[in-house]
Amino acid sequence: MDTELRGIGMTSARTRERLINRLRDVGIADDRVLEVIRTTPRHYFIDEALAHQAYDDTALPIGYGQTISQPWVVARMTELLIAERVPEKVLEIGTGCGYQTAVLAALCPQVYSVERIRPLQDQARQRLISLGLARVQLKHADGGFGWKAAAPFDGILVACARPEIPRELLDQLADGGRLVMPVGDRTQHLTVVDRVGDEIRTRQLDAVRFVPFQRGVQ
Repeated sequence: MDTELRGIGMTSARTRERLINRLRDVGIADDRVLEVIRTTPRHYFIDEALAHQAYDDTALPIGYGQTISQPWVVARMTELLIAERVPEKVLEIGTGCGYQTAVLAALCPQVYSVERIRPLQDQARQRLISLGLARVQLKHADGGFGWKAAAPFDGILVACARPEIPRELLDQLADGGRLVMPVGDRTQHLTVVDRVGDEIRTRQLDAVRFVPFQRGVQ
């Protein structure tokens, strides 16, 4: 394994365990999720200059006006997505640096991820390959359209906020599937959407703060 991925110094087991204890303290209870957070090298997904903050429970910049979500957010969204069952096929909107993608890929058999910013996607691809996660399907596109050719999806996770849930994403959610995303403008809440036949059931949960959903590609 690359030296950068080894559990040394700031990436030590003790440092990661402090993060896991912090997540437990703030309500993350799913042991499957906590184990994946423990073993996924978050320092590998950020700039080396910020690596000393990799296992703090905080969001960090990754360039292009984007951030790597704080570990609590990643853990909470993942926990919500798999709470009823582990989805076989998941769509992620907003690959970013690839950290949330790696967490999903450790739990779900098929992961499709869309990113609108090409340099971020290229970096994420190299990281995922280095971690042995080459099976993740990546697409450079406007995430608002989802990934129609690969639909339907048992799970959809959106890593950016919209005032409303895009109709295109709801249309790509399988019967029995679940969508998790932040919804709102100045005030945002994690929102869980379950499809049961033609019925859409929606619940608003935790207050959060995400970068806004943007259209187009770059």
